[in-house]
Parts: sequence; structure tokens; C-alpha cells
Amino acid sequence: MRKWFDRMQPQTVSIATILLYINGAFAFLRFLDRTDIEGYMRVYGGLHALITIGFILCFPLGGFLMANGKLFGWYVSLLAAFSPFILRTIFKVTIADLMGWQDVIVGGSYVNLMFEIALCALLLHPMSQEFVKRWLS
Repeated sequence: MRKWFDRMQPQTVSIATILLYINGAFAFLRFLDRTDIEGYMRVYGGLHALITIGFILCFPLGGFLMANGKLFGWYVSLLAAFSPFILRTIFKVTIADLMGWQDVIVGGSYVNLMFEIALCALLLHPMSQEFVKRWLS
């Protein structure tokens, strides 16, 4: 039986799973609304839009695979967690050389930055890493 959330996982992994779903939903809304980095990449189109939608799909996919005990899900979740920083770097290098490196790190909002860092920290926390080594296959 497939599940969207595993209550038996440690709290860091459980919270990361919830944040993956929430961040994925908001990233998709920003993609549709053409705001923040996801929307800018959609407006630019082409390969940039495809890369962005791929990163957006990593959020729910990573959460779902982690909830079902798959090691690959943790790697996908890490990719999703760092995807806003990767997208902003791609945007700076290929499209808008005018933005500074502080904009690459912070993005459009300090609140978004807080949740991006929280997700990265939860996935890289020693409790999460111990769980991944021991239980995920």
C-alpha cells in the first residue's frame, strides 16, 4: 500500500516530507502565476521552463518516495530542497547578469528563504541522515 506520509519516521524526516509537499504546491503556483524564480523561468521559456517544471515535480516525488521508504526519494528531496538556489544561479548566469549573488541566495523574499533553508537543514540533519542510512533502501 502506498502512503503519502509515514508517521513512524523521525520528526526531521516527517517535517521535511510535509515541507516538500507544501513547497512543491507553492512552487507550482508561482510557476503558473509567473512570480519569483519559477515564474521568471516560465516566462523565459524553452529549456529553462522544462528544467523548472522538473525541479517542481521533484518536491512531491521526493516526499512520496521518502514516505514509502525509498533511498532514491531522499536524493530527489535533496535536489528539490536545493532547486531554488540552483534555479536562481541558472537565471543569473544565463538570463539576467544584472542581479547580484545576494539575490541568488536570498531570492525574492526572506520568508521563502527561511523555508528553503529549513528544508535543507531538515534533510541534512544528523537524525535524518542516520535514519536514511539505517532504514531507507
